Amino acid sequence: MKDTLIYWLNQFLVADVFLVLLSFFWLAIAVFGRSVGIPLGLDLWYRLWEPVFTPAIGILMAGALMSGIISQISKRLNSN
Repeated sequence: MKDTLIYWLNQFLVADVFLVLLSFFWLAIAVFGRSVGIPLGLDLWYRLWEPVFTPAIGILMAGALMSGIISQISKRLNSN
């Protein structure tokens, strides 16, 4: 049960990492587009910041902490 939970948590975190990286690259490209006068979706990115990207970053941080804590607890329980 624990191994299945950790497996799915890690799979979810991998998908979340790609979402966060995609949002960062979109931001960088949109800012560059704004500086040269080409609309590349910066206004849409700003509208998606609060409902999509902020929770994705928070979930990524919390999941990474949970994964680390679970693995440390598992190591200590298995060593005894």
